[in-house]
Amino acid sequence: MWRRIKFGVFVVSIVLGVGICGYLVKLFYEVETEVSKIKEYRFALASQIVDRKDRLIANIFTDENFRFYATFDEIPPRVIESLLAVEDTLFFEHIGINPDAISRAMLKNIKSMRYVEGGSTLTQQLIKNIALSPEKTLKRKLTEAMLAIHIERHLSKEKILELYLNRISFGHGYHGIKTAALGYFHKTLHELTLKEICMLVGLPKAPSFYDPTKNKDYSMSRANDIIDRLYDIGWISKEEHDNAINEVPDVYNETLTQNVAPYVVDEVLRELGHIEDLKTGGYYIKLKVDLDYQLAAQEAVAYGYEEINKRLRERYPKIYNDETMDENDTLNGAMVVTDTHTGDILAMVGGVNYAKQKFNRATQAKRQLGSSIKPFIYQAAFDKGDSPATFVPDVPRKFGTKGAAKAAAEGAEEAESEEWRPSNYSSKFNGFMTLKDALRTSSNLATINLVDQNIGFSKLYQALKHDGFKDIPENMSIVLGSFELSLVEVAEQYSMFSNYGTILKPTLIESVINKSGENIYSSPAQSRHITTAQQAFLTIDILRDVVNRGTGFRARVQGLEVAGKTGTSNRNIDGWFCGFTPDIQAIVWYGRDDNTPIGPTESGGIVSPPAFAYFFSKVLTFDPGITRKFKVPEGVKLKTLDYGDFYYTENSPLPSKKPTAVDIEEDLLF
Repeated sequence: MWRRIKFGVFVVSIVLGVGICGYLVKLFYEVETEVSKIKEYRFALASQIVDRKDRLIANIFTDENFRFYATFDEIPPRVIESLLAVEDTLFFEHIGINPDAISRAMLKNIKSMRYVEGGSTLTQQLIKNIALSPEKTLKRKLTEAMLAIHIERHLSKEKILELYLNRISFGHGYHGIKTAALGYFHKTLHELTLKEICMLVGLPKAPSFYDPTKNKDYSMSRANDIIDRLYDIGWISKEEHDNAINEVPDVYNETLTQNVAPYVVDEVLRELGHIEDLKTGGYYIKLKVDLDYQLAAQEAVAYGYEEINKRLRERYPKIYNDETMDENDTLNGAMVVTDTHTGDILAMVGGVNYAKQKFNRATQAKRQLGSSIKPFIYQAAFDKGDSPATFVPDVPRKFGTKGAAKAAAEGAEEAESEEWRPSNYSSKFNGFMTLKDALRTSSNLATINLVDQNIGFSKLYQALKHDGFKDIPENMSIVLGSFELSLVEVAEQYSMFSNYGTILKPTLIESVINKSGENIYSSPAQSRHITTAQQAFLTIDILRDVVNRGTGFRARVQGLEVAGKTGTSNRNIDGWFCGFTPDIQAIVWYGRDDNTPIGPTESGGIVSPPAFAYFFSKVLTFDPGITRKFKVPEGVKLKTLDYGDFYYTENSPLPSKKPTAVDIEEDLLF
């Protein structure tokens, strides 16, 4: 009887043994298919946006993928040693599982009658993070062990460590050790001290609890335990141990995005919207933007905004006071800064306060140009053969042409049936004026007469279209800038002057580098030759005069030549200054988002030039080497007449005589 029982037990044992072995063999081959998940695991990586000097502007990422990848070669040996000392000392000796560690863990769990220790190797922890659920079942543990053995057959130990250190969470939203080093300590991996390394490798056990931005003492205590462990097993010296124990590292607690130029970042995301994995692909996005210029521009726009509000409070306290302005503050401003030689966007500010309104007025808003259009009209006259010394009548006119009523509504003071009677801003007129004085003083009447008598409306209309202006109305109101453009469009058009006759399309993105180091995108460079440098300089010189002794005098910067034009739309709704120096162009705009007037006397010459001057005063402090004076192109000549100094060219010769009183009388039309 006993012998039969023993035989039965033996048979059952054999069957169970074969069954278990069969199950394990089946499980072994089943998990082979899971190996590819780990071998080919694709990390979601944050992309970086940097300026032209590789300084960080912003990190962009989805909610759970703030990670920068570090290859094994980037990871210092001390990081590996510290990790292994605390997590898996025999890592380089086992086959993926550590039987001794598993046995110890099982005994502790049995003794405690609950799960207190896992005994997992780093390989098993990696598998749990990537391929398996966190459930604590026998099947999952067996699968994990089998996968660990498989992974060790397919991947090197170095690759497993690389994957592990990039996969795990280090708290505070940081994934991967490279991210954590940059986030917590503002350091690369090779700049970390031993204490900082141990603080990092101690985090994965309980990332929230050991987060040094929240519980620095606990984090340092855990790091000290790891430092003691390194010394106990002989991996560091007594001197290294003591120095590390006594160190108290600086820890930074900042937002993950580090976004210092939000309007710029939004524009980058719009331009690169065709890249589907932009926030998860780990791209390195290098911009044309220069952070020094960007921060100066942001300060300048805020400065101009405060100056306008301060002036309104002082002049009109009953209308503009703290209470009414806080409740209904629609005033805003914007600026676009470009390199005059390349069209590179060095700075872009889309509003006064991004936190309040994310709408980018530099690219998304279109506003009336006002008198900022006038330089293009005078350039058309010069290219036709007139010169800065050519005279034009500054006298009142009335027009009975088709569309006059619309012109009056858009750009004039009054309209009578089909008549348009434009006037100057000052309601005065000067008889005959040179084109130089007419543009310097921004005379409406002289400009309108120039178009009507010298250029011809049809030719001007075609010239503006040739310059690149789009959707402009075909009536005389365009002479006073009745149509709308965005700041970036104005920046493009004004490059015709700042770049001496060739228009440059503003470009924002230098390159987009993918994880393989390939450049997959750059902002396309585009240029259009409009006129010669000699002809363009005739307008540039007058725009210099606009700043030196004209409507743009508030834009003057000591030690730096500035050229530019003010612009005011009807009823002071939009205020512009479109200016440039030999190297840098800046378009500045202020207005109200609801298209109401800025203020009773807040013209473009008052509201925008101060921000321009503030910006360039800052530029001279960090970029003093910029060119200070405009170059006079070869072929441009200067002559002093009895009524002023005038540049001229072969195509734009000086007039033979000055108009007489009889000429003026003949042109006065009432």
